[in-house]
Amino acid sequence: MVAPRRIYYGYRIIAAAFVSQFVAMGIFSYVLGPFMLPMIEDLGWSRTEYTLSRSIGQMVMGMTGFLIGSYIDRFGPRPLMLIGGLVMVVALGLHSFVSNVWQWIALNGVLVTIGGAMLGNLVVNVTLSKWFVEKRGQAVAWAAMGISFGGILLTPAVTLSIDYFDWRSTWLLLAAGSAVLVFPVAMVMRRTPEDHGWHPDGKTDEEVAAGQALLAQQDLERSLTRRQALRTWAFYFLVFSFGLFSINIVVMLLQSVPYLTDEGFTRTQAAYAITAASIPAMLSKPVWGYFIDRLSAKPLAALGAVMTGLALFWIVWSVENASLFWIYCAFGMLGLGWGGMIPLQEVIWAAYFGRRYLGAVRSAGLPFALVLGAGAPLAVSYYHDATGAYAGALLVVATLNVLSGLLLQLIPPPLARQRV
Repeated sequence: MVAPRRIYYGYRIIAAAFVSQFVAMGIFSYVLGPFMLPMIEDLGWSRTEYTLSRSIGQMVMGMTGFLIGSYIDRFGPRPLMLIGGLVMVVALGLHSFVSNVWQWIALNGVLVTIGGAMLGNLVVNVTLSKWFVEKRGQAVAWAAMGISFGGILLTPAVTLSIDYFDWRSTWLLLAAGSAVLVFPVAMVMRRTPEDHGWHPDGKTDEEVAAGQALLAQQDLERSLTRRQALRTWAFYFLVFSFGLFSINIVVMLLQSVPYLTDEGFTRTQAAYAITAASIPAMLSKPVWGYFIDRLSAKPLAALGAVMTGLALFWIVWSVENASLFWIYCAFGMLGLGWGGMIPLQEVIWAAYFGRRYLGAVRSAGLPFALVLGAGAPLAVSYYHDATGAYAGALLVVATLNVLSGLLLQLIPPPLARQRV
C-alpha cells in the first residue's frame, strides 16, 4: 500500500499571501486616488499636501522593510503580520477623525505604511520564495493576483462608498474589513517548509533522495548574506532598475482618478480606468509566472518595464484626444506590464542571491528603491499644482520606465547561480 501524498502546505501560504496583499497593497495604493478630491475639497488642502503622505510613506516603508527583513528569516511572517494588522486596523479607524495635514501624514504616511509593510510584498514574497524554488514564479504570481484584485474591487467600491456615504465613513468600513481578513490569514503563515517536515515545492523524501530537488539544494547552498550581497554591483543595479520600474505604478494608482477627472471624465469613469488596468494585471500574472519558470526572467522583466512605459505614453495621448475607449485600452496594456512586475522582481532577486538570507538581502535594497520612488508622486502633484496639468510629468515617468527596461536587460548575476 502506498500512502496518499499530502497536499503541500505551501499552497495555503499562496492563498494567505493573496489575501494579505489584497489588503496591504489595496489600502496602501488603490484607495488613495478616490479619496484625494473629496478630502482636499473638504479640508482645504492642496494636492501636494495630500500626496506628501505617500512620499513619506515610501520612505517609511523602505525603513520598515530594512528593519524587519532579518526577522522574516529568523522568526517567519506570522508575528510580523499580526502586529502589522493591528497597527493598520487602528490607524484606518482613526482616519475618520482627520482634520489637518499632520494627522493625515502621521496616520496614512507612517502608521498605515508600517502596517502595510508588515503585511505586504516583502514579508509574503520572501516567505513564498522559501517554500517554492522550481515553481517560484508561479507561486509569487498567483499570490500577487491579490494586489490586482484590490484594483478591481477596492477602487470602484471605495469611490461608490464615498459618493454614497462620505469619506470618513468609508475609512471606518475599510478598517472593519481589514480586521476581518488580516488576522486569520496571518495565522496560516509559516517560516520555511523545513520547519514543518516539508521540502520546497512539495517534494517528497523519496524525490529528494533521488536528486529531484537539486535546484532547491543549490539555491540554499549558494545563498549570499546581506553583507556579501552589498558588495556586488548587481545588487545596486537591481535596486536602481526596479526602483525606476515601480515609479509608474506608484504614480498612476495615486494620480489616475484626479488626472482623468480634471480632463472632464466622471469619477466613476476614472475609477474604471484603474479596473481596466487591474483585470489584465491580475489575469496575466499566472501567465507571467508560467514563462518565468521556463524562460530567462531578465529579458521578461525588461519587456514588462518597457511595456508599462509605452502604455503610459499611450494613456497621455488618449487623454489628450479625449477618447475613453483608447484610454481603457491603454490602461489595459499598462496592466499587462504591471502583471509581471512583482513575480519577475522576486524571482530575479531570489535567483541572484538565494533564499537562505533573502529577507535580509531584499530588505537592504528597499530603502534605496523606495526613496528613489518617494519623490515621484510628490513631484507629479507639485507639477500639477504649478502648471495645472499632468501630461509633462507623466511623460517623464514613461521615459524612466523604458530606461529601466533597458537597464534590467544588462545586469549580470553576481554568481553563476542559475539562468535568469
